[in-house]
Amino acid sequence: MSESNIVNVDLQNFQQVLLEGSKEKLIIIDFWADWCEPCKQLMPVLEKLASQYSEQVILAKINCDEQQELAMQFGIRSLPTVAFFKDGQPVDSFGGVKTEGEIREILDKHLPSPSDDLIQQAQTAMGEGDANTAYTLAKQAYDIDSSNMQALKLLAEAAVDAGRLDQAKELVSKIPMVEQDGDYQRIKGKLELAEDAADSPELRALQEQVEKQPDDLSLKLQLALKLHEAHRDEEALELVFTVLAKDVNFADAKKYALDIINSLPDGDPLAATYRRKLYSTMY
Repeated sequence: MSESNIVNVDLQNFQQVLLEGSKEKLIIIDFWADWCEPCKQLMPVLEKLASQYSEQVILAKINCDEQQELAMQFGIRSLPTVAFFKDGQPVDSFGGVKTEGEIREILDKHLPSPSDDLIQQAQTAMGEGDANTAYTLAKQAYDIDSSNMQALKLLAEAAVDAGRLDQAKELVSKIPMVEQDGDYQRIKGKLELAEDAADSPELRALQEQVEKQPDDLSLKLQLALKLHEAHRDEEALELVFTVLAKDVNFADAKKYALDIINSLPDGDPLAATYRRKLYSTMY
């Protein structure tokens, strides 16, 4: 065959293609024969899909007239018959002719979604202690498929580790009861510990000073930096911008705002919001 992922299967290559190959890719087995007109309608559709999904599938064509022993092993009773194999096991099948759209729906059930690879990369980053990278990747996966509970939990945990506690709290609240398993309890526990750590006596004392001296811009910047250190970045930015609203050139207020924004993970909506706000403040 001209396409490397479209192969004719016989007794000699059967094990290599169907059993070994299915450990790496989804195998689409097309049982056909020359005399079968519906087979001739279906085959171009399968070949087109095999070409489009070349990195993920192998189209294995079995001519049932020439490979009667294989057809008998699979118990083929009518043509065309299409079977799907993964990890050496049948995972789906259909008989007769289906449309391209109907076959795509079957493929979607058994092929990795675009978010799966992002989730795997995010898990690796989490394991390496890189919370910001994990957050960025998990958010991309969640944006692709917000119904993916693995992506949601991973994003919530990455948000905790990256210090995005308000966002983590919002994400945890989206996890439905049916998904509130051991991972959920662990993430919730991490969030509660992080919230406790973010409310130190020193921070509370500084907040009381600012309340008593609301016009002291230097004191507000000190509090903003302490809030940033406690990963309470939204509160920190809001405070810095109250200083900028009073005096756009006060001390290092613009630098502090930019430093906090740049410390946020890529993809964090808070960064985009405050970058726009800083731009409009400066220009």
